[in-house]
Amino acid sequence: MAEPLKNLLHPGVVLEIATHLDRNADTFDGERFIALASHDLDSLELMERSLRIRDALLQTLPEDFPAAAEILQRALPGNDTPGLSGWALLPVNQFIAARGLDDFELSLSLLRRLTPHFTAEFGIRAFIHRDQQRALAIISSWTSDDNHHVRRLASEGTRPRLPWAMRLPELIRDPKPILPILVALIDDPEDYVRRSVANSLNDIAKDHPDLVAQFAAAHVDRASPERLRLLRHACRTLMKQGHAAALANFGFGALSGIDASLTLGTPLVRLGEHLRFGLEIRNSGAAKQKVMIDYAVHHQKANGTTAPKVFKWTTTTLESGAAFEIEKLHSIRTITTRRYYAGAHRVVVLINGQPMAGADFELVID
Repeated sequence: MAEPLKNLLHPGVVLEIATHLDRNADTFDGERFIALASHDLDSLELMERSLRIRDALLQTLPEDFPAAAEILQRALPGNDTPGLSGWALLPVNQFIAARGLDDFELSLSLLRRLTPHFTAEFGIRAFIHRDQQRALAIISSWTSDDNHHVRRLASEGTRPRLPWAMRLPELIRDPKPILPILVALIDDPEDYVRRSVANSLNDIAKDHPDLVAQFAAAHVDRASPERLRLLRHACRTLMKQGHAAALANFGFGALSGIDASLTLGTPLVRLGEHLRFGLEIRNSGAAKQKVMIDYAVHHQKANGTTAPKVFKWTTTTLESGAAFEIEKLHSIRTITTRRYYAGAHRVVVLINGQPMAGADFELVID
């Protein structure tokens, strides 16, 4: 079984932070920091642990932020010296966001230096929330940085709905101010950066689907294979939802004369086994058609209703009069992100985002 996420910040990390700060600040009270940061730590979840450690930093680092920032900067790894890195820097992010808001340039410069050793995506959001125009003016300059971690920070840290992080309501309402950052990074040489751009666009699509479809349309023409993958990943939610304009950007037009037949091989499935089904589609239309085939499993919920989860399957092109057959084994097993309930479930095939065929099955939990 995977180790709980909360254990990423354990007492050993507290000791590591104290050691590096002690080494770089004569006045730092490491023993007090350890006592404050470790108090009841085992009972807390990951982000609660990080905030506990942040609070200990707030009580033991200098109240003068430039002085605290100098200590933290010295405590980062150097060319030949070890320093703070990894999850130990999550509470440092939160410390900077809590104490450094009145020192914009210094704080963002420190977060930029920090990000190659962990990430600063959690820290910069408080500055965007405080003064979006001022923060984005600084962050935008990072898109040309030599370090790919810094370039990624420009896109990842400005995501409107970044998981685990504070939301950015102004950018959820109007994401246009971050589009120039995403355009600047759309052809970044690092896949690590391009995937962040795609994830930011996918965030935006949840609130502004037409805007992201238009963004993709403006950048898909003569796109390199790398950019094309980015745009498809950016539009993944829209395509699962059958957004016509998003689908059209990648050659999936409105269906004409497509017939689908679903064959269910396992009308009864036990938890831990596989749902098996087959699909036959035929193009009875007059023209060749490119089709994207997905499927949705409608899971039973505690209240007796069902909710769909869409899964990618395959794509193909059908000539007029041609048929296509495919089979699928879908695992239904215990996972941490879903609780299963016995009873009626349904599988539905989606072609170019449109439901075309479905069948019911029974889930048995012994």
